[in-house]
Amino acid sequence: MATNGIDKALGISPQVLALRMKRMNLLTANIANADTPNYKARDIDFRAAMASATASQARMDTTNAGHIALSGGPEQPQVLYRRPLQESTNGNTVDAQAEHASFMENAMRYQASIQLLDNRISGIKKAIKGES
Repeated sequence: MATNGIDKALGISPQVLALRMKRMNLLTANIANADTPNYKARDIDFRAAMASATASQARMDTTNAGHIALSGGPEQPQVLYRRPLQESTNGNTVDAQAEHASFMENAMRYQASIQLLDNRISGIKKAIKGES
């Protein structure tokens, strides 16, 4: 996929938001299934997923208008199973307190990423209008 000016201006923000949302969905599912027998808590390694997404983006850049762009977005992050700190009698590996803490941290980082993206878009708008 060819990288255009807007993609460069937005940087990695779209990938960060997509990965944060994926993680939010996994953590929400963990919390919702805290009492489900044999449910295994899942999560992603955010740093590894981000490194993979940025590396695949760099590999997919085209350098010539005659190159064929690959379709599709960044690779899906690998979903991992969480190791429980304490075994439960029903086989469930969700630690509700840890999941809530992870969810809140991820939500704050997601909000910060949205704010950063909003600031970048505002800057692009000002540049287009010729404002300082």
